[in-house]
Amino acid sequence: MSRPERDIEKDYPKAEFVAKLRRLADAIENGDRFEIQISGERIYVPVRARFNIEHERSEEEEEIEFQIKWQLG
Repeated sequence: MSRPERDIEKDYPKAEFVAKLRRLADAIENGDRFEIQISGERIYVPVRARFNIEHERSEEEEEIEFQIKWQLG
């Protein structure tokens, strides 16, 4: 069963963002899969996921993205 493509960016209050980062860090440190709900969809991040940090800069703004990627299947 194929799932529809998705590209969502969601803002969170600082305290909620910090709590999600802490849960993510704990899962990574403990070798557990990470579970998060984003805009009504539950996402399961497997232990085999790769982690990277991306930095982008333009004349108007800068952006840092903490990325988690994994292959499906």
